[in-house]
Amino acid sequence: MKIYIGLGNPGTQYIYTRHNAGFLAVDHLRKQYDLSPFRYDKKYNAEVTEGMINNEKVLLIKPQTFMNSSGTCVRALMDYYKLSPEDLIVLHDELDLPFGTIKISDDSRAAGHNGVQNIIDHLETQTFRRIRIGVDARDEIMRKNISGRDYVLQKFSVKELEDLPPLFEKIIENTKKL
Repeated sequence: MKIYIGLGNPGTQYIYTRHNAGFLAVDHLRKQYDLSPFRYDKKYNAEVTEGMINNEKVLLIKPQTFMNSSGTCVRALMDYYKLSPEDLIVLHDELDLPFGTIKISDDSRAAGHNGVQNIIDHLETQTFRRIRIGVDARDEIMRKNISGRDYVLQKFSVKELEDLPPLFEKIIENTKKL
């Protein structure tokens, strides 16, 4: 069994923000693999769906704990299903990557991403798979005028929203190799 954790913030005001790229990615995975709609599970404080991807049982998870507290949900899931970090795939926004790119890593530090750091803290390891979704579309002037923290809470542009599905298709291609 694999658990795909999409990181983001709950609430309608965050739906299409850069920080919710992980939520958007698991939403796309759910649709592409024709899994049932997400349902809220109080036990994990998360939206959950399950099904089969590449002949393996999977859970797609959207923690409802807010980004920086995602580790509590992840730890609860890992304990309940008696899974190891090798069974975990975390999808999240990455400000250090240009918009439209992804990077997969299996053992890396949080690099300033508080949601990832919280998962590392709760699991007491950084050895789990991460699919980092590049969200930085700023030019040099914008980088000087807006902090990364504020930038990731901004909504994607209409053009960027149109460009996300092909990016998520790259993720799907990579899940076939996981």
